[in-house]
Amino acid sequence: MCLLALVTVLLSALFLSIVFYQQLSKDMVREMNNGAAYIIAGIDTEGRDYLLNIEGEDKDSRITLINGDGKVLYDNRVPASEMENHSDRPEFAEAIRIGRGEAVRMSDTVGCQTYYLAVRLDDGTVLRLSSTTDSILSALISSIPLILAITAAVLFFALLLARFQTKRIVFPINTLDLENPMENQIYDELSPLLSRIYQQRNHIEKQVIELQQKQEQFVAITGGMEEGLVVLDERGHILSVNQSALRLLGLEKTDQIGKHILNLNRSLQIQKVVEKALRGDLAEEVFESEHYIYQLRGNPVFEDGKIIGAVLLILDMTETIKAEKIRQEFSANVSHELKTPLTTISGFAELLKNGIVNQEDISSFSEKIYEEARHLVILVEDIIQLSQLDEKKVSHSKEYVDLLNMSKAVKKRIYPVAQLKGVSISVEGKSKIIFAVPQLIEELIYNLCDNAIKYNKEKGIVFIKVGEAEEMATLSVSDTGIGIPKEHQGRVFERFYRVDKSHFKDTGGTGLGLSIVKHIASYHGGEISLESEIGKGTSITVSFSKNGGI
Repeated sequence: MCLLALVTVLLSALFLSIVFYQQLSKDMVREMNNGAAYIIAGIDTEGRDYLLNIEGEDKDSRITLINGDGKVLYDNRVPASEMENHSDRPEFAEAIRIGRGEAVRMSDTVGCQTYYLAVRLDDGTVLRLSSTTDSILSALISSIPLILAITAAVLFFALLLARFQTKRIVFPINTLDLENPMENQIYDELSPLLSRIYQQRNHIEKQVIELQQKQEQFVAITGGMEEGLVVLDERGHILSVNQSALRLLGLEKTDQIGKHILNLNRSLQIQKVVEKALRGDLAEEVFESEHYIYQLRGNPVFEDGKIIGAVLLILDMTETIKAEKIRQEFSANVSHELKTPLTTISGFAELLKNGIVNQEDISSFSEKIYEEARHLVILVEDIIQLSQLDEKKVSHSKEYVDLLNMSKAVKKRIYPVAQLKGVSISVEGKSKIIFAVPQLIEELIYNLCDNAIKYNKEKGIVFIKVGEAEEMATLSVSDTGIGIPKEHQGRVFERFYRVDKSHFKDTGGTGLGLSIVKHIASYHGGEISLESEIGKGTSITVSFSKNGGI
């Protein structure tokens, strides 16, 4: 209440002062205009001697007479001889031009903000009157004691009223029964507060129950984590450890709470990570077991700038490192596969460019460039398709596909290729419907058939069979070809892997066909299996769930 009264008084004084100031400014301008009219009338009657006659009469205004060139002829405060030329004064210039001029600025002579009024007389001289704002400001300043007195009186009465009202409001609050808030008989304004206290008590009780549930959830979540999690206190003793940490460290399910971390594992890497984390630094180490590679991460836990413990995370990096190795091999293979046709194209093109090719050889050179460029385009398309399958970014949508009808369509499409090799193709089986991307299933069957033709014997046979096994639709492509050695069978679905690298140019292709087959099968939730025997042929079977992996 005191603050409200103070702000009200001050704002009122401010607004009234502004209005008062503006009104006084208007009065000053009006009085100066009247004064100018009287002085001009006096000069017209008595001449310039009139100025000498009234000198000393007006102490608030300044009167200056200036000739047409800006030279000061008379000033009632400063000797005219000491004053500089006024031709550059805006009010003087405006008066010379239109007969009257006004300006407000800081006066160099008196050092105050001054209002100037200039009027051109009939003889070409200019009468200028000026008045400082000191008189207005002094009027405002003179009212400050009154404003302060009013403010003090208002604050005094506001304080008395505020103290009385405060005691009246606070007394019932001080006598509240907080154990039974809804049983208090008090004024209506406190009813929402009592209701809120009652709700808050209930809310706190619920929070206690929720905290207990969250504690149980934390134990359940950390128990289900694949990553190992160990929480330590500032001395390195175990506060919490999940089952994954025990499993990754090769320990049995025992009570480890309260024991030192070195009881779990005495590995040098774990010791380094824990010591560094408890010193307040982030720590990271890698250690290997017989079949696995683990990454250890230690994070210090601070409270008010003091280390109160550490969190140790154990990550199984075996698959990640294996995937990184495959990625590096893939990058190296891609570079090699791209370099070979590009080198061929560049070499033939350079020979053609330099004109050192016989006319009759130009056609064969151009054909070679075309074939290598076409091989390069197919290779890039296969790489892009593999990338899309890896990222599950297939642009086509799934629909119901009949494997038998699709196999027959592929047979028609690939028949010319088989005919050139002298290989026959047969399709048999029953109609099996799966939910899949038609374009990808067609690509899968084509790649399997293409491989079966390439690595077949002359006058060999390719068998395409559609069937069912264990409630899954199956597609098998078998050939009577050269077969795959047992040591290579586990790797033929890897990218760019070839059993006989010395003869891959004879068969053509990009080395990605079976890898694309595997990725298409995986995209549809399918499984792939291979059976092969040297000299007798190979059979590859793809099994699809009928809903296509949905």
